[in-house]
Amino acid sequence: MAILEILRYPDSRLRNRAKPVEQVDTKIRQLVDDMFETMYDASGLGLAATQVNSTKRLFVLDISEQHDDPLCLINPEIISKEGEEREDEGCLSVPGVYEPVKRATHIRVRALDRDGNPIELDLEGLPAVCVQHEIDHLDGKLFIDYLSSLKRARIRKKLEKEARQADDE
Repeated sequence: MAILEILRYPDSRLRNRAKPVEQVDTKIRQLVDDMFETMYDASGLGLAATQVNSTKRLFVLDISEQHDDPLCLINPEIISKEGEEREDEGCLSVPGVYEPVKRATHIRVRALDRDGNPIELDLEGLPAVCVQHEIDHLDGKLFIDYLSSLKRARIRKKLEKEARQADDE
């Protein structure tokens, strides 16, 4: 397994739309395993393939405290949504930023699992929010896109400054 580089906003590659996985094979399972290792190493709850510069339509998720409930969704598709809540979200690609985003409280999602088997899940609360967040990534959308242009500009400026300071060190 390997730790992959997580792209950081404003990297334009985060805007790439993921393409469906045609076949779940050894290479896809290796990508999934590397993404889990990367996500755990970065203390994240979820990680989309687009965040590690892959155009595959898949993401990994584990919201358990002990990192013992891994979930991989390949070619995920939300087939129903209900309710609405506004909660703070953060993102490994937008480090240190937490802002409220409006999401559905209940969703039903259809996907393939790590072995290519079809699954459908009914999710609510944090799992539902995380799945919506990760699917946005696969569509080239970031949670900050739900914010005002002024807030986005401030976040971009802050992260660009932090990146310059890190490069200088």
